[in-house]
Amino acid sequence: MPKLSVRSLPVRDRRVFVRVDFNVPLGENGVITDDTRIRSALPTIQYLLEQGATVILGSHLGKPKGKPDPKYSLRAVAEYLKQILNGNLHFTPDCIGIDVVRFLQRVPPNSVILLENLRFHPGEEKNDPDFARALATLGDFYVNDAFGTAHRAHASTAGMTIFFAQPAAGFLVEKELQYLEPLLQTPVRPFLVIIGGAKVADKAGVIKNLLPRVDHLLLGGAVAFSFLKARGLPIGKSRWEPELLAEVEKLKDNPKLVLPVDVVTAANPDGAGTRIVPVEQIGNDEAGFDIGPRTIEIFCDLIATARTIVWAGPMGIFENQAFSHGSVAIARALAQATVRGAITIAGGGDTGAALKQAGMADRISHLSTGGSATLEFLEGRNLPGIAALTDVP
Repeated sequence: MPKLSVRSLPVRDRRVFVRVDFNVPLGENGVITDDTRIRSALPTIQYLLEQGATVILGSHLGKPKGKPDPKYSLRAVAEYLKQILNGNLHFTPDCIGIDVVRFLQRVPPNSVILLENLRFHPGEEKNDPDFARALATLGDFYVNDAFGTAHRAHASTAGMTIFFAQPAAGFLVEKELQYLEPLLQTPVRPFLVIIGGAKVADKAGVIKNLLPRVDHLLLGGAVAFSFLKARGLPIGKSRWEPELLAEVEKLKDNPKLVLPVDVVTAANPDGAGTRIVPVEQIGNDEAGFDIGPRTIEIFCDLIATARTIVWAGPMGIFENQAFSHGSVAIARALAQATVRGAITIAGGGDTGAALKQAGMADRISHLSTGGSATLEFLEGRNLPGIAALTDVP
């Protein structure tokens, strides 16, 4: 069912707790190397400010194992966000407790407050009721705008929602559901899915759940080699997952599956001594690191006929130029399909990175911020952070 929108909450002169996903990559000296997740939360933050609310932001960063760790402090995010919000950002060195309550009492109305890393407390990941209650006392309303954490039943994504009459979805969560829900219900056809990446274990559930729903499912990346192996083809030293062979055996002959017909191989992933070979001719001492030109042609021809396209996982080790051609070609094909009117959706951090490398990240319909949450949604799993929000007829 659709979820209650932040637009429906009477937030003027009230405090709104917003669960955001500021789990951003940090480089040397705490420099944020990719601000996509921060900027994705801005529409909800700015809307609430325009409506006269005080905005309290809660997020995690990294895996500090339930205790304070300066390496995972959100202070760097606070400084960055403060610049974007023209100084209207206040940072608290904790997320619960009397000091935080007093801090909030001193902050002027219509301000933005960023709490310190929620995972500095063990109660966050344990979904501890007392920790959830302490967080809930900070706000009059609750909004979840962190789709990337919606697959986790943590205190800030699920536990604290029971203390609010109408927990609502922020604009980012709304957008994610707007694009993802139709894929499992009423996709515009032809419906095509492209699966790549390193592990079948991460994608097997998605493949199994989507195969009955799609017109074609294209496999690239290391994921494809487990299927090629199951079909009895030589894969040399290519990565595959023998522990999943039984699962792959059940899917390998589905007529909707489209596997690579040629690959770019080398003795190791440094890019030296590459060859383009049919999949039947992969040498014993080499591995496949990208899809080949004939496969690119087949995949792009199918993309050109589709009306709904989902891409999850790169076609090879795209960070190395020698093995980037497959991912770049798919990125360009999706951009071209978008221009033709197709609905194009990409998910996962590596997929987003490949799109950005190709200069196509802003030329598709939707780049999901979900990562694992997106994959679990496409598997058909229940996402606790979404289930906890208020249904509307």
